[in-house]
Amino acid sequence: MTKERFKIIPACYLILIKNGQTLLLRRYNTGYEDGSYSLVAGHLDGQETFRQAMAREAKEEAGIILNPDVLKVVHVMHRLSIPDEPQLRERIDVFMTANEWAGEPLNLEPDKCDDLRWFNSDNLPENIIPYIKQGLKCAQDGIFYSEFGF
Repeated sequence: MTKERFKIIPACYLILIKNGQTLLLRRYNTGYEDGSYSLVAGHLDGQETFRQAMAREAKEEAGIILNPDVLKVVHVMHRLSIPDEPQLRERIDVFMTANEWAGEPLNLEPDKCDDLRWFNSDNLPENIIPYIKQGLKCAQDGIFYSEFGF
């Protein structure tokens, strides 16, 4: 009898900075952290790298065209969340930056996001999802790995 392997959920997050400002989006109508700010982000679909997933999500959510090769991993987080399904609690979050992209960010998912804009990186809104806030701080401080929620 084969034991079922432990599974972990992979996700990617884009830390996009332009002229001292960080791009954030406010979640809306999703059932998770609605009204809080996050980053352009998403889950891997399978059969794609973290960089490929991030380029796909950036295009889907914000109309930003990224070459996966220019994405730089700046932080990795092992996170414990508390969803309804106990088997879906652990996650690996990969935070990336890009120094170049095409297009101006637009909210292409108004059914999931009610605000997408640049914020002064030294004066971000208070209502940022806590693990996102930690990821941003770690990336800023050059901390490559952290844990959250354990």
